[in-house]
Amino acid sequence: MGDTFGDSPTEPRHWRPQAGFVTQAFRPVLFDLVGTGRGSGWVRLSEGRTPPLRRTVLTTQQLASTDLKPRVTAGSTRTYMNPPCQRLLIALTLTAALYSQSATKRATHVAPIPIKVVVVTMFERGADTGDEPGEFQYWVERDHLDRIFPLPQAYHDLRMNRAGVLGMVTGMGTARAAASVMAVGLDPRFDLRHAYWLVAGIAGVDPADATLGSAAWATWVVDGDLAHEIDAREKPADWKTGYVPLRRSKPYEQPRLDTGSGEVYHLNPALVDWAFALTKDIALPDNDALRAERARFVDMPNAIRPPFVLKGDQLSASTFWHGKLMDQWANDWVAYHTDGAGNFVTSAMEDTGTLQSLTWLAKAGRVDVNRVLVLRTASNFDQPPPGVTAAESLAGTKIAKYVAYIPSLESAWRVGNAVVEELVKNWSKYRDTLPGAPQ
Repeated sequence: MGDTFGDSPTEPRHWRPQAGFVTQAFRPVLFDLVGTGRGSGWVRLSEGRTPPLRRTVLTTQQLASTDLKPRVTAGSTRTYMNPPCQRLLIALTLTAALYSQSATKRATHVAPIPIKVVVVTMFERGADTGDEPGEFQYWVERDHLDRIFPLPQAYHDLRMNRAGVLGMVTGMGTARAAASVMAVGLDPRFDLRHAYWLVAGIAGVDPADATLGSAAWATWVVDGDLAHEIDAREKPADWKTGYVPLRRSKPYEQPRLDTGSGEVYHLNPALVDWAFALTKDIALPDNDALRAERARFVDMPNAIRPPFVLKGDQLSASTFWHGKLMDQWANDWVAYHTDGAGNFVTSAMEDTGTLQSLTWLAKAGRVDVNRVLVLRTASNFDQPPPGVTAAESLAGTKIAKYVAYIPSLESAWRVGNAVVEELVKNWSKYRDTLPGAPQ
């Protein structure tokens, strides 16, 4: 018997050592575990020729004096394996098991769900259906967002319908909005590369531009939190405000710096124009309570009009501010950060957080930031009517207590849903070509 095994082309690939033989060294190769007629757990080499294996025949006395342990018992025959080989076989067995598990996962991988439209709302009052509505409820009930996707890493679970419309609730404030949108954007369950994003929520409105229940499509969204500030009681007499742009020394200092810190977002103007043209003639809800409230703003023609659809820009700040002087600041702040191109119309609390996350998700190839729309509908005026103080007006300005609370929710759904229906109905057209883009 020779002292090597497997050098001959005639040597079998499926092998089992003879009783008393001990492998002393061998080269590692790919392997499978197989069974034999008299035991199990032996290695079948499966790549190339069987490598040389050094073997030694040990006497009974020599076996007794070694650190060998029995591997398989079959009748009266025992086969032995030294400890290094035992450890290597265990390692190879674990590797094979992990490889098999990985292959199983690959085989059961589910392709991400292609999404056509993501509807972004900010709050819900209670349940998603059947009670007093928040911004989400009409979408869930009327667009049949019946399939629920748990999302524990964000504010609220997701809901989806069979047409490819996904609905979400961000939670109030820029921080929650940014975190929730990022969580959805990175969720591997969804393919969002062609999805349109529609922010649809309620807001305060400047009575100089619109009335209660109106719906405004924004082209510019300006952040109202990123700034320097000193108390207005300590400001120089020639300053209009104690609020100072980042990295500037006085209010509205020129030239304006583009710091890249997220002070302003410019949406796709062609998409905004398309959405406005599609929805500008939609009839919006009106009632006696709205008529009575807007009639108090006697010197503001747009305030006393029935609700209508318009294009108007937004100031996004986590502070719920109120009053005529704050409204003047909002107009100046939006004009400054857009170099005069933007016109403040609505005040909200989340959308710069949402847009920041979408901007970074676009850099990662997860979304297309040119497919984002922001729609806000007027639940309340951002200042009191003549003869009422700001404090008195603010005391009656609470969520779900706004005069136009329910009408503004209805307006958000009516106007926003017209866009969603058009995108879904003509998806073969809008999947690869943005509305309003040159043909």
